[in-house]
Amino acid sequence: MLVLTRKIGEKLIIGDEIVVQVLSVSGDQVKIGIQAPSSVSIHRNEVYESILVNGGRPSGNPNTPFLQRNRQVITKKNGNGD
Repeated sequence: MLVLTRKIGEKLIIGDEIVVQVLSVSGDQVKIGIQAPSSVSIHRNEVYESILVNGGRPSGNPNTPFLQRNRQVITKKNGNGD
């Protein structure tokens, strides 16, 4: 595992297409932003584990395809500037 120290506003580049930026630090929480191609899935660990347990779908409505739900979240967050 590579361990780096970054300050607010500093970025990490992964490969040629993924950028991770430290947005803020508040107490023991760090807010990060991730820019990646839409073909790259990005999940919190607990969501990813839920996807594995639920046969490729996150917990919740089993009738909604995962990619559809994922795209909605990404679009909403990008639209709000979150």
